[in-house]
Amino acid sequence: MDFSITFFQMFFWGLVLGFPILSVLALVISGLGLLVGRLENWKTFDALYWSYITALTVGYGDIRPSRKITKGIAIVIAWCGIMFTGLLVAIAVKAASEAFEIHMDPAFMLHIEQHIHKG
Repeated sequence: MDFSITFFQMFFWGLVLGFPILSVLALVISGLGLLVGRLENWKTFDALYWSYITALTVGYGDIRPSRKITKGIAIVIAWCGIMFTGLLVAIAVKAASEAFEIHMDPAFMLHIEQHIHKG
Protein backbone atom coordinates (compact mmCIF):
# COMPACT_ATOMS: atom_id res chain seq x y z
CA MET A 1 0.00 0.00 0.00
CA ASP A 2 2.88 2.37 0.76
CA PHE A 3 4.22 1.85 -2.75
CA SER A 4 0.86 2.85 -4.28
CA ILE A 5 0.60 5.96 -2.13
CA THR A 6 4.13 7.00 -3.06
CA PHE A 7 3.44 6.33 -6.74
CA PHE A 8 0.29 8.49 -6.74
CA GLN A 9 2.04 11.27 -4.83
CA MET A 10 4.92 11.28 -7.32
CA PHE A 11 2.49 11.07 -10.25
CA PHE A 12 0.45 13.98 -8.88
CA TRP A 13 3.52 16.20 -8.50
CA GLY A 14 4.71 15.17 -11.95
CA LEU A 15 1.35 16.31 -13.33
CA VAL A 16 1.65 19.57 -11.42
CA LEU A 17 5.10 20.20 -12.91
CA GLY A 18 3.99 19.10 -16.38
CA PHE A 19 0.71 21.04 -16.24
CA PRO A 20 1.91 24.03 -18.30
CA ILE A 21 2.99 21.79 -21.18
CA LEU A 22 -0.03 19.48 -20.90
CA SER A 23 -2.45 22.41 -20.82
CA VAL A 24 -0.86 24.08 -23.87
CA LEU A 25 -1.10 20.81 -25.80
CA ALA A 26 -4.75 20.39 -24.70
CA LEU A 27 -5.52 23.96 -25.78
CA VAL A 28 -3.87 23.41 -29.17
CA ILE A 29 -5.82 20.16 -29.66
CA SER A 30 -9.08 21.86 -28.67
CA GLY A 31 -8.45 25.01 -30.69
CA LEU A 32 -7.46 23.17 -33.84
CA GLY A 33 -10.38 20.79 -33.39
CA LEU A 34 -12.78 23.73 -33.19
CA LEU A 35 -11.17 25.24 -36.30
CA VAL A 36 -11.63 21.98 -38.22
CA GLY A 37 -15.19 21.80 -36.93
CA ARG A 38 -15.93 25.28 -38.23
CA LEU A 39 -14.38 24.56 -41.63
CA GLU A 40 -16.25 21.24 -41.89
CA ASN A 41 -19.53 22.65 -40.48
CA TRP A 42 -19.58 20.29 -37.49
CA LYS A 43 -21.25 20.95 -34.15
CA THR A 44 -18.95 22.09 -31.34
CA PHE A 45 -19.26 18.81 -29.43
CA ASP A 46 -18.51 16.79 -32.56
CA ALA A 47 -15.44 18.92 -33.30
CA LEU A 48 -14.02 18.49 -29.79
CA TYR A 49 -14.92 14.79 -29.73
CA TRP A 50 -13.17 14.27 -33.08
CA SER A 51 -10.08 16.25 -32.05
CA TYR A 52 -9.50 14.19 -28.89
CA ILE A 53 -10.30 10.88 -30.59
CA THR A 54 -7.70 11.88 -33.20
CA ALA A 55 -5.19 13.19 -30.64
CA LEU A 56 -5.39 10.01 -28.57
CA THR A 57 -4.95 7.96 -31.78
CA VAL A 58 -8.22 6.08 -31.28
CA GLY A 59 -9.59 7.16 -34.66
CA TYR A 60 -13.05 5.60 -34.75
CA GLY A 61 -13.64 6.99 -38.24
CA ASP A 62 -17.23 8.00 -37.54
CA ILE A 63 -16.33 11.66 -38.17
CA ARG A 64 -13.54 12.63 -40.52
CA PRO A 65 -12.38 15.74 -42.36
CA SER A 66 -13.00 16.00 -46.07
CA ARG A 67 -10.86 19.00 -47.08
CA LYS A 68 -7.10 18.99 -47.65
CA ILE A 69 -6.48 21.77 -45.12
CA THR A 70 -8.49 20.05 -42.40
CA LYS A 71 -6.71 16.76 -43.09
CA GLY A 72 -3.42 18.60 -42.63
CA ILE A 73 -4.65 20.05 -39.35
CA ALA A 74 -5.59 16.51 -38.28
CA ILE A 75 -1.93 15.54 -38.60
CA VAL A 76 -0.92 18.40 -36.30
CA ILE A 77 -3.61 17.36 -33.80
CA ALA A 78 -2.35 13.75 -33.86
CA TRP A 79 1.24 14.93 -33.35
CA CYS A 80 0.20 17.05 -30.34
CA GLY A 81 -1.74 14.10 -28.96
CA ILE A 82 1.28 11.83 -29.22
CA MET A 83 3.32 14.38 -27.26
CA PHE A 84 0.50 14.68 -24.70
CA THR A 85 0.25 10.93 -24.10
CA GLY A 86 4.03 10.55 -24.22
CA LEU A 87 4.41 13.11 -21.46
CA LEU A 88 1.75 11.37 -19.34
CA VAL A 89 3.51 8.03 -19.80
CA ALA A 90 6.89 9.58 -18.96
CA ILE A 91 5.46 11.06 -15.76
CA ALA A 92 3.94 7.69 -14.79
CA VAL A 93 7.18 5.80 -15.49
CA LYS A 94 9.21 8.30 -13.46
CA ALA A 95 6.72 8.06 -10.57
CA ALA A 96 6.88 4.26 -10.63
CA SER A 97 10.69 4.29 -10.78
CA GLU A 98 10.90 6.64 -7.81
CA ALA A 99 8.38 4.59 -5.82
CA PHE A 100 10.32 1.38 -6.56
CA GLU A 101 13.55 3.06 -5.50
CA ILE A 102 12.02 4.17 -2.20
CA HIS A 103 10.22 0.92 -1.34
CA MET A 104 12.37 -1.82 -2.86
CA ASP A 105 14.51 -3.78 -0.42
CA PRO A 106 18.15 -3.82 -1.64
CA ALA A 107 18.66 -7.38 -0.34
CA PHE A 108 15.66 -8.57 -2.33
CA MET A 109 17.00 -6.87 -5.46
CA LEU A 110 20.38 -8.57 -4.95
CA HIS A 111 18.61 -11.93 -4.64
CA ILE A 112 16.71 -11.29 -7.90
CA GLU A 113 19.90 -10.27 -9.73
CA GLN A 114 21.72 -13.40 -8.54
CA HIS A 115 18.79 -15.56 -9.63
CA ILE A 116 18.78 -13.95 -13.08
CA HIS A 117 22.53 -14.45 -13.57
CA LYS A 118 22.31 -18.13 -12.53
CA GLY A 119 19.45 -18.95 -14.86
